[in-house]
Amino acid sequence: MTMAANDTIAMDQITAAAAKCRIATPHDIVTNSECVYTFHSPYTTDKGIVVNLTTFVGTVDELAFTAASSSTSTNDDEAAVFVRICKKRVRKEKAIDGNNDDMMETTTTAIKLGMGIEGGFQSEQDKYETISTYSIVVGNNANGDGKLHVLTELPYDDTTKNSFPMLVSQSADAIICHAGLAVRQDLTAWELEEEPKPISKYLETLPFVDNGVKISHNPSDWMCEMSGDKENLWLNLSDGFIGGGRKNWDGSGGSNGALNHFMETGEKYPLVVKLGTITEDLSTADCYSYAKDEDCPVQIPNLKELLEKRGIIITGMQKTVKSTAELEVELNATYAFDAITEKGAHLVPVAGPGLQGLQNLGNSCYMNSVVQMLFSGTVPELSARYGMSAGAGTNTLQKIAPTKASDDLLCQTTKLAYALSSGAFCGPIPNADDDADDSTTDPKYRLAPRMFKHVVGKDHADFKTGQQQDAAQYFQYLLEKLDRAELGAGDRLKSKDGAGSALISSHLFSFKAESRLMCEADNKIKYKDGPIDTILSLRIPMSESTLPGDEMPDVKRQKSEDACDDDKEKNKVPTVSFDACMDKWAAPSIIDDYRWPHLQNSISKATSQTRFVNFPRYLLVQMQRYELGDDWQPRKIEVDIDVPEEFSFQKFRGLGPQDGETLVPDDVEGCEETSTNIPPAPAIDEGALGVLLDMGFNMNGCKRALLAVGGSSVDAAMNWVFEHNEDPDFNDPLPETTAASAAATSNSDVDETVVMSLVDNLGCFTADQVRAAVKHCSGAPDRAADWLFSHMDDLDGAIAALDNSAASNSTPKPPTAQLEDGDGKYDLVGLISHIGKNTSSGHYVAHLKKDGKWVIYNDEKVALSENPPIRHAYMYLFRRSDTVGSPNSEY
Repeated sequence: MTMAANDTIAMDQITAAAAKCRIATPHDIVTNSECVYTFHSPYTTDKGIVVNLTTFVGTVDELAFTAASSSTSTNDDEAAVFVRICKKRVRKEKAIDGNNDDMMETTTTAIKLGMGIEGGFQSEQDKYETISTYSIVVGNNANGDGKLHVLTELPYDDTTKNSFPMLVSQSADAIICHAGLAVRQDLTAWELEEEPKPISKYLETLPFVDNGVKISHNPSDWMCEMSGDKENLWLNLSDGFIGGGRKNWDGSGGSNGALNHFMETGEKYPLVVKLGTITEDLSTADCYSYAKDEDCPVQIPNLKELLEKRGIIITGMQKTVKSTAELEVELNATYAFDAITEKGAHLVPVAGPGLQGLQNLGNSCYMNSVVQMLFSGTVPELSARYGMSAGAGTNTLQKIAPTKASDDLLCQTTKLAYALSSGAFCGPIPNADDDADDSTTDPKYRLAPRMFKHVVGKDHADFKTGQQQDAAQYFQYLLEKLDRAELGAGDRLKSKDGAGSALISSHLFSFKAESRLMCEADNKIKYKDGPIDTILSLRIPMSESTLPGDEMPDVKRQKSEDACDDDKEKNKVPTVSFDACMDKWAAPSIIDDYRWPHLQNSISKATSQTRFVNFPRYLLVQMQRYELGDDWQPRKIEVDIDVPEEFSFQKFRGLGPQDGETLVPDDVEGCEETSTNIPPAPAIDEGALGVLLDMGFNMNGCKRALLAVGGSSVDAAMNWVFEHNEDPDFNDPLPETTAASAAATSNSDVDETVVMSLVDNLGCFTADQVRAAVKHCSGAPDRAADWLFSHMDDLDGAIAALDNSAASNSTPKPPTAQLEDGDGKYDLVGLISHIGKNTSSGHYVAHLKKDGKWVIYNDEKVALSENPPIRHAYMYLFRRSDTVGSPNSEY
């Protein structure tokens, strides 16, 4: 076929730029399923996404050259080569019963419990097929605005690929067939929970059949010797037989040819390798043992030699198919659990700005509920900074190059917040009565926040996994990460009036509690502000509970299971008022053994009271609904909390020193806090802290227990908890002078106890490296460890940068802006509820108030709520009433 003149010119342009193309290896990061700046994917528009054949980064056309001038030395007119990937899901034609004169469609009603089997439920593969189209694009940044100016574009498919330069074809094929960043991130979380693949014990005695079989180097020649299938093919390493793989649980997969061959040959040849996964790096090859006592993925160290016996030379071989693990991740990602349970089918679905659902990535509902609360419009300041308001987020995108975007927290936060607040990716509102509605599973409308989850949790031992986590812990950790990123953002993040750096996000939730201590010996008063906190954690005073119909408090809540109560009485759930929870938090309490410096460090009782120093714009309240049972297992307290939708905290405001009070002398207090005789606080072991948190204890209580027993012993800390969990200050924030985060004796000195503890616990850093990190993080061991792991690629360079920054006094510091304050009246605007035995299992759901109506966010399901579970929530978000309609302009 002769090429048209225009096509010839286009091919010349492609040939001229071909030298820039690279071939992606399995270890390269390739974003071929989603734009790194937005949630646009190959499905969302007719243009799909374009993937740069040099950098392997996928974007939309409008952002293809973002920050190019600052990240490369290329001219705007210099051309780059891309592969455009477009996909469309279409419904398959239903089977027609030819024996029926009316040509009626055959029934789709399931009569068997199973998917992809005759008479069972239809799988996605049964109902839909994906049509993929590709093209090779050459373009530049001719207008200097970061957009792709297309110079030429030619279709790329099996019939045209041979007309392209070989390097272009190989590069495009490598990108199209690559697992991609999305699957890679899912696999990372998946593999964290899996045992390492064993070396097959059949390797040393594996028979080799010298039957002369040689395997072609051309993948198009491979096919199953039983069925003729040309996909999902496995090579038997003993006799060279090529057979189809096993079927998946949903009916997809292969023809079972390889497994059938193993059975038919007397189970003598158990080891196989998946054709198409073999590359020069044999660690990426998919190997499996069919032996009944293994029946699992295995390692085969001498795979190269076994392949060479069949004529396969691995030099230059490329990965052309997905591995079993990659397919398993994709299969589980599309499995519609809610479709089976029909949960919420009676609710009225909604969609639009602030009403965008999020796909569950596997136990990621804790994250989905938190980000919905923060970024879908309920907190307008964060929507203004990162979402759709008035060009917000422009700098956070334009100042970051495509190659760095997927790993940049501010960029990924902007990407997520814009999607949630704008409604730009919402599909048509699903019809709850239509079982065949396409929008509920159509990838065109599904938002999977993988990049955001990865960039937030990549350095955290728990949040980087695919396991369920505590939503309250995630909220605090996310704010800490955002604070650090915002402090180091420079001109990417400015206040709206351009007068300087903007306030950090946690400022919206930040408050201090005032502690008032009265010495029993002389009635002198000591006032002290606690550290800044972002969550108010409340214990539930069950002694104040009432049962439905009772007029008096149910003091004796724990009745014997053997009591002669009727079933109706047993099913009654006690209720505690929110006001009672606050009274418990603020109630006077006695500390028996308090050491008073002004009494020459003698011990005397103290009466302690806690009050608010300020009322933040948003107050997040966590209810401590979990406790340890008699068997030391965490259990949920069965109680309803009567929380009003309007509540005044005004009576809990601290008033500071009052007339007639005699205060403990300031100079004595100063001596106490700066005394060199006070031993430094031990470093808190993060692993021990995680174990205690998993048991259902509060964060502050866990830290207090570990500090009391030396920082690392879980058993000793648990014993301390049982002895002290009724202490009035058990769940209070730790004072700055005793918390591990203040273990450093000054800004310039570093606590060597913390340094050596981190050196021993982390095991991969020198004392000098740890010391620099601890100094940079103001003595906080957890933040120092986080900083070290996040700079491992060039740790010495990062430490040198710290030294240079310190020398020029330019190290980012937290803003000194006064904590926001106002009237203590609040409105309830958000809930996060939890179902399960403890906060690290079960399921999280968010409810947010939108235009006076409650809306439920159950991952991808967004609907008007009929009965918001206000009495059962785990976290409550209150907004200060005097801020309604007047968001803080400094964001």
